[in-house]
Amino acid sequence: MPLALLALAIGAFGIGTTEFVIMGLLPEVAADYGVSIPTAGYLVTGYALGVMFGAPLMTVLGTKISRKRMLMLLMGLFIAGNLLSAFAPAFSVMLIGRIVASLAHGAFFGIGSVVAADLVAPDKKAGAIAMMFTGLTVANVVGVPLGTLVGQSIGWRVTFGIVAALGVVGLAGIARLVPDMPKPEGVRLRHELAAFKNVQVLLAMAMTVLGFGGVFAAITYIAPMMTHVAGFADGSVTWLLVLFGLGMVGGNLVGGKFADRALMPMLYVSLGALAVVLALFTLTAHDKVLSAVTIALIGALGFATVPPLQKRVLDQAHGAPTLASAVNIGAFNLGNALSAWLGGIVIAAGLGYTAPNWVGAVLAAAALVLAVLSAALERRGTTSSAVVTGSAPAGQRVTVHQ
Repeated sequence: MPLALLALAIGAFGIGTTEFVIMGLLPEVAADYGVSIPTAGYLVTGYALGVMFGAPLMTVLGTKISRKRMLMLLMGLFIAGNLLSAFAPAFSVMLIGRIVASLAHGAFFGIGSVVAADLVAPDKKAGAIAMMFTGLTVANVVGVPLGTLVGQSIGWRVTFGIVAALGVVGLAGIARLVPDMPKPEGVRLRHELAAFKNVQVLLAMAMTVLGFGGVFAAITYIAPMMTHVAGFADGSVTWLLVLFGLGMVGGNLVGGKFADRALMPMLYVSLGALAVVLALFTLTAHDKVLSAVTIALIGALGFATVPPLQKRVLDQAHGAPTLASAVNIGAFNLGNALSAWLGGIVIAAGLGYTAPNWVGAVLAAAALVLAVLSAALERRGTTSSAVVTGSAPAGQRVTVHQ
């Protein structure tokens, strides 16, 4: 794998850290600014919304320049947002800083996926994408726990200062290691938008929303589930999330490796197994050992879908994949928001803290159904093309538009 992927992974590590570390520092931030915990929670919501809307916006703005230069500008935006958060004199200013940093998130992973895939041979594209996303998964194992520890012991502003420094390292790595890949000639914004007319692109994004939503339906409420149902102490939740992160790292790498060999079968296996494990979590959540194992499996199976889904979008949006790739990153965050909302509804309805696991199982199963449908439509389209081509008179060329 090219060294340029290391630079992309470092940038992904910083972005993953800043996205999730705030969840462990909300009490400290709330106390510093004199706001309630629910109000401080807007720092999480604002970031997620910034990713959703920033991904297409920043990608469209970047259509006029090379992908390397756009990646560098995005890292600059990420650094500025985290520095603003670190030195924010008021809560409103910190919220602005979080939103500024989030604007780089979706476009960085979207454009970075295209760059990573272009750096390697066709049969290694999913593996290259997985290598970049390893930075995001490792952030949950190393960056978030360490950032939380630093923030709680030294100060949360120091954490965001360190994250900004990570952004500087990522920027320098991209400038030094990523080759100058010019914007493809002839590709305009209308070409990028045309990708969304492809039903396969839309199906892949729907799979992203539902599949990853299944993961976060359970993980969003992992703290009350583990303390009230499994019987863990409050301090154990951090290490359970480390297990989840370790599962993410392994699943991401395995998903990238096997997606290059058999993409759709990889999706069938990972989504089907995810639905089963989430359903079983309603039972295993009552036992400490079994619940810890299940959490690691959810992380592994959930992130095993990321490289194949991202590659699926790149393949189907062939010729103009940048915007579709970035929007698919926003789809992950849409899945997070949707599943957290649905999980809250079933808990509020009195169904218990394990009820979101059933929500997650249904979402993952729905994603599996879409995967089967997508493959069936693709096979039918391929068969139709073969029939039309085979029926042409000898020497006559037939063009089939799909």
